[in-house]
Amino acid sequence: MTGVEQFIEQFTYVGLFLALFVAALGVPIPEEVPVLAAGVLAHEGLVRWWIALPVCFLGVVSGDVLLYWVGHHWGERVLGWRPVRRVLTVAREEALLAAYRRHGVKIVLTARHVVGLRAAAFLTAGIARVPFPRFLLADAGAALVGVPLAFGLAFFFTDQIQQVVAGVHRAERWVVFLALLATATWLAACAYRRGRELPR
Repeated sequence: MTGVEQFIEQFTYVGLFLALFVAALGVPIPEEVPVLAAGVLAHEGLVRWWIALPVCFLGVVSGDVLLYWVGHHWGERVLGWRPVRRVLTVAREEALLAAYRRHGVKIVLTARHVVGLRAAAFLTAGIARVPFPRFLLADAGAALVGVPLAFGLAFFFTDQIQQVVAGVHRAERWVVFLALLATATWLAACAYRRGRELPR
C-alpha cells in the first residue's frame, strides 16, 4: 500500500480520484487499496476525511459509469479491442449476459463487491442495455456501503493495518530469501551431479 499512499499523498485528492478511477476501469489495482490508503492518510491528518471520503465515492462510481457508457454506446465493437478482451473474455461475456437476462440489476450489486469481476460486469451492463437509472442506483447504492466501510476500517484501525502491512513485507522478504536459498541449493546439487558424471 506504500506506493499508492505516496501517489495519493503527492497529488492529494486528485491522485486519490485518479487511482480509484483507473482501478474501476480494470487496471490491476484492487479498488480497496486506494480507499484504505485514503483512510490511513486521513487518520494521519494528511487529507481531510470529509473531502477524501466523497472523492473516493466519486472516483469509484465515475469509472463504473464510464465502463457502462462505453458498453452501451459502442457495444460489441469494443470487444474487438485486445485490452477489453483481457478484462472481458468471451466466456465471461456470455455468462454475464445470461446473468443479466435472468437477474437484471442484481448482478451490478454482486459485481461491485467481487474483485476482478467489476469492470467486466459494468461493461457488460452497458452492452446488455441495462437501463442507466437502474444501473446507477444499484452501483451507487452498493458503493455507499462498501466505500465508507473500507474507509472507516482504515481510519479507525490504522495502527493495526500498518502492523499487518509490515508483517506482509517481512513475510515477502523471507519468501524471497527462501526461494533464493532453494535455487542456490538446486544449482549446487546440479553442479555436483555433473561433476561426478564427468569422466576422470
